[in-house]
Amino acid sequence: MANLLHDFTKEDPWRIFRIMGELVEGFDLFSKVDNAVCIFGSSRTKPPDKYYHLAQKTAELLVRSGYTVVTGAGPGIMEAANKGAKEAGGASIGLNILIPAKQKPNRFITKLLEFRYFFVRKVMFVKYGKAFVFFPGGYGTLDEFTECVTLVQTRRVDPIPIILVGASYWQEFLDWLKKTPVRAGAILPHELGLFSVVDKPEAVIQRIGDFYHTNHTTDSSPTTE
Repeated sequence: MANLLHDFTKEDPWRIFRIMGELVEGFDLFSKVDNAVCIFGSSRTKPPDKYYHLAQKTAELLVRSGYTVVTGAGPGIMEAANKGAKEAGGASIGLNILIPAKQKPNRFITKLLEFRYFFVRKVMFVKYGKAFVFFPGGYGTLDEFTECVTLVQTRRVDPIPIILVGASYWQEFLDWLKKTPVRAGAILPHELGLFSVVDKPEAVIQRIGDFYHTNHTTDSSPTTE
């Protein structure tokens, strides 16, 4: 009997209950959160890096502008953003992922949720985020960026500010998008306007503010400030 029960808990039907539990816990937390802005970026960015300090400053300005900062809870850019939010006296939320290469939540989080499933964690970001801000990062950051853009492109979510920070970091990626997918017709030219590129924390705040005061309009192409 014990073996049968053990086998059952490893099967897909049992996982549904874990998934439901994570969704319920996330929905409960965010039902009490207003104006969440999600910040993404590399977990490998260290404090001396300029983007660490830019992320910290951006989070600080977001809190002072009435927003709640949400990150993936880890080190690097996530730590910087949580630090800026906490030191500015705001809510500093971290959505940690439980993976084999264990990611330890950073110490600047004021509210923490942990997830087994990446897709449930993404639901929380996308469902409750009022804006998405992407600092330099790797595969994970690119995955989150392209999924957010795809959801807006396919009208599965309403238009929302999607902002890349660091023109020099993202420029070759943008050039590739124009040179290859756009030329091939895989991406339409106007779909590059689903996101924008800035360099300064103040520009992030301005972009979000402008978006919510101009009927959700977007530019026809990525712009750099």
